Amino acid sequence: MKIYRNLEEFQALDFAIVTIGTFDGVHVGHQKILHKLVELAKHNTGETVLLTFYPHPRLIINPDDDSLRLINDIDEKVERLALAGIDHLIITPFTRDFSNQTPEDYISNVLVNKIGCKKIVIGYDHHFGKDRKGTIKDLIHNSEIFDYSVEEIPEQDIEHVAVSSTRIRESLIKGDIDTANKYLGYSFELTGTVIRGDQIGREIGFPTANIHVHESHKLIPAYGIYAVEVEIYPRTADIKTGEYFQPIPERIAQGMCYIGTRPTIDGMNRKIEVNLLDFNDDLYTKTIRIKFLKFIRHDQWFESLELMREQIALDEVEIRNYFS
Repeated sequence: MKIYRNLEEFQALDFAIVTIGTFDGVHVGHQKILHKLVELAKHNTGETVLLTFYPHPRLIINPDDDSLRLINDIDEKVERLALAGIDHLIITPFTRDFSNQTPEDYISNVLVNKIGCKKIVIGYDHHFGKDRKGTIKDLIHNSEIFDYSVEEIPEQDIEHVAVSSTRIRESLIKGDIDTANKYLGYSFELTGTVIRGDQIGREIGFPTANIHVHESHKLIPAYGIYAVEVEIYPRTADIKTGEYFQPIPERIAQGMCYIGTRPTIDGMNRKIEVNLLDFNDDLYTKTIRIKFLKFIRHDQWFESLELMREQIALDEVEIRNYFS
């Protein structure tokens, strides 16, 4: 897969088969659409192009709305789209100017002239252009003028996407990792950098890596303890224009992840901490990706650090049994 950080970097193709959207989660509903896109490219000897936006359009259109929570950060999304077999991924900056194009200008300037669209795969409820006035009817109306065809994604497939997204978010908020992962088609992930903590975990015999999550709008699962698999990378690398190469972790480890406010200690700020089983190396400044596999228990208050330590020891036993 080739990546472009804006439309200006992209050279129009002879036969581009295009879809557009945020594709947050790249879940089983999205994967069905992407599979259709890839199959159409094979039958038409074309190349697939997915146009997405960064930052998320809602952050630009409604900057005062802080309710947006993303299933993927941009790095996680790129990796999932590459695995889906997309040929070209355009991550164009979403700006007010971009959103203020008329539907006709959007079709002419973006889809036809910039991308070389010969077939667009889109849902019945897709909106674009100034005030989101453009619809699939505009795409169909202009198709003969600009020599492209429109492949409408069936309503049931669009509903599948919406249901999947809703179920994933609801499940993560409740700590129902099994359901979330079922609808994702893979294990939910958090990606972040290891930062220095206050060493409380080390004092009670369970040293943890404290995580700063890269995406500030990332959805964080319910507070509690989880069995996780952790991929360790040397550092954060910006997504670059050109051929995408899937990053290879230095090491993969098993562990238990804690999300919560540590009510026994201070109960103030949310922490995301990972204790890696049978692992003693220094992780500071490393980038790690946490894959959530099983929910163990909710966060809770203990009367003493000793009681908390005893419960964590029981959690470790349960997690080791899970991995055995």
